[in-house]
Amino acid sequence: MTAGPKTATPRAPWAPGVGVAAVATAIAWGVHSLVPAVPILTVCVLLGVIVAQIPAARPAVDGVLAPGLTLSAKRLLRIGVVLLGLKLSLVDVAGLGWLTVVVVVAILAATFFVTWALGRWARLPGDQPLLLAAGFSICGASAIGAMSAVTRDRGRDAATPVALVTLCGTAAIAILPPIASALGLTDMQFGAWTGASVHDVGQVVATAQTAGASALAIAIVVKLTRVVMLAPVVAITSLVIRRRGGDVGARPPIVPLFVVGFLVAVVLRTVVPIPEGVLGAADLLQTVLLGLALFGLGTGIRFEKLARTGGRAVAVGLASWIFIAVVSLGAVQLLPLA
Repeated sequence: MTAGPKTATPRAPWAPGVGVAAVATAIAWGVHSLVPAVPILTVCVLLGVIVAQIPAARPAVDGVLAPGLTLSAKRLLRIGVVLLGLKLSLVDVAGLGWLTVVVVVAILAATFFVTWALGRWARLPGDQPLLLAAGFSICGASAIGAMSAVTRDRGRDAATPVALVTLCGTAAIAILPPIASALGLTDMQFGAWTGASVHDVGQVVATAQTAGASALAIAIVVKLTRVVMLAPVVAITSLVIRRRGGDVGARPPIVPLFVVGFLVAVVLRTVVPIPEGVLGAADLLQTVLLGLALFGLGTGIRFEKLARTGGRAVAVGLASWIFIAVVSLGAVQLLPLA
């Protein structure tokens, strides 16, 4: 008896999806080169969202491209988060002064808990309250991806929070500078306000650079102080889920491996004199990996689903955005910034 022909299994089923994400990232890089105020990662998310709304593209997005898009949105994102740690030196954080660091951490904690409570009160589905809280309080879509890695649903609820944090962070680029000018904020105050309230690192850079080098410098340090809180927040969340979970085998690790890698990267940047060329290469790779990941996350957004179920999430996201902007504005006006 002769066996029928076997269907060939592709050796790299993830390749088509990763390839499309790479093309999208290259396009985003080109857009950023033409319009520097538009962050690369923001364009990556928007391109993913646009592709997901094209009816003719959906069979491919949900079929042959799905393995690669999933790999990008999960595994490659975690590697990108690890490399993000190389941007942060604890010496720079200490240079802000203990009062500024305490205030930044307090704003982050308040935003996290207020957003989470609003999400629970609005009865958002699944892990959306937790993911919105992470995204709006810490570092945007990167934090949402990191947090979704330890939640029970493993990312199914991430699409709406990523869309909201991207839209709000992009709006901040246009809205914050005229408000700062009307209020008479100094460059240092504006930079600190931007770093404390805008979500994604690229959006912070795009917003703060409008006020010059001094504003940009303090904005980046304040922002990266928020970023370093990603590790303890994700680790604590993982511990809580383990304690509340049922099946031991389904529980996340006490401290996810990528969080350990992130902390190691921070320590290395702090204590080891890493050559500028190595840091530049790591920054380039981190941007590429996060670009691939955010395009993948963007393809999970469906406007028709958002219209049916996302009204409450939009309200929570806007409330969180206004909360962190107002609280951080009040804080920077009280801090001893020149």
